[in-house]
Amino acid sequence: MTKHQKKLIVLSIAFAAAFGIVPQVNAMHIMEGYLPLGFCIGWGVICIPFLLSGFFSIQKKLKANRKNITLLAMAGAFVFVISSLKIPSVTGSCSHMTGTGLGAILFGPSAVSVLGIIVLIFQAILLAHGGLTTLGANTFSMAIAGPFVSYGIFVLLKKLKVNRRVSVFLAAMLGDLFTYCVTSVQLALAYPSSEGGVAASAVKFLGVFAPTQLPLAIIEGFLTVIIMITLENYAQKELKDTKYLEEA
Repeated sequence: MTKHQKKLIVLSIAFAAAFGIVPQVNAMHIMEGYLPLGFCIGWGVICIPFLLSGFFSIQKKLKANRKNITLLAMAGAFVFVISSLKIPSVTGSCSHMTGTGLGAILFGPSAVSVLGIIVLIFQAILLAHGGLTTLGANTFSMAIAGPFVSYGIFVLLKKLKVNRRVSVFLAAMLGDLFTYCVTSVQLALAYPSSEGGVAASAVKFLGVFAPTQLPLAIIEGFLTVIIMITLENYAQKELKDTKYLEEA
């Protein structure tokens, strides 16, 4: 990453932080028009430094090896398909798998932020899934928070020499669950309970998500493991260019 790119990211972080400390700027697929305008703008601004970092990360990976575009496109397609299979929720959001753990494991969390926002834009326009006004909040929860947790867990378990497939399963599953924890907090911040405030509201949202999201997260973990096993068998050369098989 060049000095100019680093300065641009630092400036975007400072810009986002300036918005983040404003009291009224608080907030996964949250539906169109569900969040107040201030929350929509706030979450969108906070996403900017992550998206810039993701753009530079993808640019660097493709410059190093143009063949990475195949795996990158596959990771994006996986996110699009798996996150389009939704189960309606009475909270104004919905329960579905995210698919972002796969991309985070292969390319790191920053790159997934760009894949995620592209997927969310297409889903909002073509499938009426999510929304353009809530794009920032949905991007932060699904394409930023979840992938960073997935990547962190995978790296930690790898250092602890945990079985690779177990690491992939836990990374994908817990990243999915964390996405919904963030979504619950976003909704709670926008609509705090009259009794108990934000904390009580967050607990209520989590309670509504849990019955459907827990089994979906487990399923996503298994699906991600199956895909990684397939890639290990048929695309090992491509995997060696990623951090997943860097020791090979």
